[in-house]
Amino acid sequence: MIPKPTFSRQQAPLWQHELRKAFARPADLLEFLQLDPALPALQLERLRDFPLRVPHGFAGRMKKGDASDPLFLQVWPQAREAEDTPGFSQDAVGDLHKLKPGGLIHKYEGRALVVATGACAINCRYCFRRHFPYSDAIAARGHWQETLRQLQSDPSIEEVILSGGDPLSLSDDKLAELVTALDALPQLRRLRIHTRQPVVLPERVDDHLLSWISGTRLKVAVVIHANHANELDSSVAAALERLRDAGATLLNQAVLLKGVNDSVSALEDLSKKLFDCGVLPYYLHMLDRVAGAAHFEIPLEEATALMQALSSRLSGYLVPRLVREDAGAPSKTLLPW
Repeated sequence: MIPKPTFSRQQAPLWQHELRKAFARPADLLEFLQLDPALPALQLERLRDFPLRVPHGFAGRMKKGDASDPLFLQVWPQAREAEDTPGFSQDAVGDLHKLKPGGLIHKYEGRALVVATGACAINCRYCFRRHFPYSDAIAARGHWQETLRQLQSDPSIEEVILSGGDPLSLSDDKLAELVTALDALPQLRRLRIHTRQPVVLPERVDDHLLSWISGTRLKVAVVIHANHANELDSSVAAALERLRDAGATLLNQAVLLKGVNDSVSALEDLSKKLFDCGVLPYYLHMLDRVAGAAHFEIPLEEATALMQALSSRLSGYLVPRLVREDAGAPSKTLLPW
């Protein structure tokens, strides 16, 4: 039986306090980083659609006074986001065509993704779901009932992926409720959690989270998202160690981003640092062509050249698979290099 965490208003978890303090105003982030207050940014009326959100701990890993810092570039709302670029759309990976009631997205054989929430601890500017209609597709609404009904109706599904948003933005009592219900579905064997929170908000990995992860009969894989070695400080390493100790398999998905990690040295450092933290480099994604993110795109020819050089420096198990998600395809597209 998975224990159900309980909290009083006076006992809100530390991670929730840290989340409430996150930077939400561009001017505040610039002041903290000692950057030019006139740094070009997305106009306020456009920013409201996908606002700035950066936890203090993550901002603390950025180099002050450096507007080209790879962590800062991931979160700063550049004016170029307003550009209309051909080939970039609001539904870059075809989620809406596969969306079912209960926030379920069933694209691939044997596994289904649950859009658990639209909330995140951080708003990454290249997010492929930045335009997703979360208000119409939140699985947590209705206490998962429609989600579970959809899963029960398809016995071929043996793996559930919790995504969002970031599923760990939900409280542990809600997540424990869901995992208890998933435990009762006999066809399910694996639970995969896609989350950036252990990286950007390591306080999230607390005893309450670990209690339901370690209490389920399902095999748990936690797929984190780090794009640069500088994201992985000692607090993140400690959080990842706790997840491993709870029995979770740890994998990383990164996105190849111009100005952030588009060099052999950056990718090499990332893979080595991940493995030092007990995380296996899993996928390196080509940018999903979502509207507002075109300035991050790297041409495929450059990506394959980077992979060729990376493979000459690293052991095979440290080289992530270069992939692209194509709308309507039966799986991720593995890209040869």
